[in-house]
Amino acid sequence: MIKFKGVLGRRALLSGIAATAMLVMGGAAIAQDISGELAILQWQGGVDAEMWKKLEADFVAQHPGVSVRELTITAQGDARGGIRTAILGGEKVDIIINTWPAFRKELADAGILRGLDDQWAGLGLESTLSQSWRDLGVSDGVSYGVPYTYGDRSGIWYKTSQLKDAGVEVPKTWEDFIAAIKTLKAAGYDTPIPMPGKYWAHGEWFESLLLRTGGVEAAAKLAAHEIPWTDEVVKTALRKYAEMLEAGCCGTPEQMFAGDWDLSADQIFKADAGNFLLLGMWVNARAKGDYGLTEGVDYSLFQFPALGMGHDDTSSVDAKELLVTANGENPEAADAFLTYIVSPEATKILAEYGYASPSSNADTSLLGPVQQQATAAVAASKVQFVLGDLLPGDLVDEYRVQLQKFLQDPSDANIDAVTAAIEAKAAESY
Repeated sequence: MIKFKGVLGRRALLSGIAATAMLVMGGAAIAQDISGELAILQWQGGVDAEMWKKLEADFVAQHPGVSVRELTITAQGDARGGIRTAILGGEKVDIIINTWPAFRKELADAGILRGLDDQWAGLGLESTLSQSWRDLGVSDGVSYGVPYTYGDRSGIWYKTSQLKDAGVEVPKTWEDFIAAIKTLKAAGYDTPIPMPGKYWAHGEWFESLLLRTGGVEAAAKLAAHEIPWTDEVVKTALRKYAEMLEAGCCGTPEQMFAGDWDLSADQIFKADAGNFLLLGMWVNARAKGDYGLTEGVDYSLFQFPALGMGHDDTSSVDAKELLVTANGENPEAADAFLTYIVSPEATKILAEYGYASPSSNADTSLLGPVQQQATAAVAASKVQFVLGDLLPGDLVDEYRVQLQKFLQDPSDANIDAVTAAIEAKAAESY
């Protein structure tokens, strides 16, 4: 957890008050010409980093007096540790790209963020983002986050030619899915699911299984620690996870822990050595940009298979948002960028890279067929934010480590041990 004490904390608070005072006048202050350096903390790589360069260049073209400096955080897996290190090391930025609601609260509690309640209407956000999207960026009753994209995290990616050649239909039920794993293995794929178990992405399977076994209510209660990790709903989800492992889905522990999600994606879309990947919509940009595949032709996705337990109308979702800091040196440019990120120009760039925007300025017809399919699935679902992003930092680390131990031994006895260990950490974290 980040804690600011003494002079640094007071300076951050006073800077935030000063920035707020400049903007209380509303749109008039925002409409003034802006200049100077806009510092953005950036932790994304690959195609996402490329997209951000294009967004920044377009923003600068509209505001020639502004230059953009990216403070790049190199992170393996979860970037929160790197962001903490940079901020506590004295780095000053105006904007932080964030995707973790629990981390937003941590930053806000430390006095690092500037609230946006007084500026929401003046920045034009009120007319472009619905109240439900505004609510998504609220911590402790204060608006901090401005969501700029969102995605389906219960979609399973696949390469169309692989399923066709193996005679596998897109599975709709859990039984179909387990059968598909066995058929693909018989067709020569040793690891139909190249499990990205090195850092965090192995949690994706558990989180969608939790939704399908316990619904959004159970997931929300678990995230808030209103039910313990030893609850039967958690163990039921892990037993379903075990069924995949017992079907031979994912190879040896050494194979599962060999790499993160990008290696798993390479195994499917580049090496043709695997078949199914449960991951967010950034895979769409990677498939097109890095692999040169045609969306909806060479690859597609299907929603997590139905378990028949009364919760098949659920989906895990994520959202990325912009946070503005209380001690940033260019609050006017930061606020202008908040307005820009929900503009028609920005949402068009997002669509070019395969990302949906919550902005009313977004033209959904610009999205490709796979993204439209995923967006429609989210719209038809009861949704819950990605569980791992809702947990406190120390707890999420323990959760992921214990899931790795589960992957090595999915027995009922080890499920009891794993859930007890996570619960012990949760008892310390809340």
